[in-house]
Amino acid sequence: MRYQPPYFDFEICGVKRKLPFVKIKEDLALASFCIVSDTELVQAVAPHLVAKLPEVDVLLTAEAKGIILTYEMSRLMGMKDFVVARKHKKPYMQNVLEANVFSITTQAKQTLYLDGCDVEKLRGKRVAIVDDVIATGESLTALETLAELAQANIVTRAAVLAELDSVYRDDIVYLKEHYVFTPNEDGTFTPIECETKKRLRESGSL
Repeated sequence: MRYQPPYFDFEICGVKRKLPFVKIKEDLALASFCIVSDTELVQAVAPHLVAKLPEVDVLLTAEAKGIILTYEMSRLMGMKDFVVARKHKKPYMQNVLEANVFSITTQAKQTLYLDGCDVEKLRGKRVAIVDDVIATGESLTALETLAELAQANIVTRAAVLAELDSVYRDDIVYLKEHYVFTPNEDGTFTPIECETKKRLRESGSL
């Protein structure tokens, strides 16, 4: 199946959006899903994601897309706050923990930082890591590293969307599969079939 620009028709929890195709490499494109300022979409998906969580004490996310989602989830769960890993080390941050990540969206290496006061919020607690999209799992791994350094107990990883092999992981919860695309010379976009799906199809499991 090939998709013709200028956009990808998308629907989740009754909310419809037209997502622009964004080419991030010669052989890789995304149907850009951005929730950072989409109040309607966040309010629609947050209750469904909360319903999939086990018992947790703290929600942990990364700056910046996950913040609005994690705020709404924490509000629905009656939590007084949540923890954000920052992309820049601020002067006021003390006893900082850090972890490196390669972002599929920006195609660049980044570092996530956790303030010492937030480390104490995580220590010994049951933590759910929250993100908007889980693709390669690189950002997730960086958050896991920070949580483990803070001596937290990671009980689940949650996202609105899962892409590629993340769809088949049994340690995450998500609401919908989302595609990553190969850009074609004729201007169309073809969904990429991940390695796990190929193996399942070849074995007759799909």
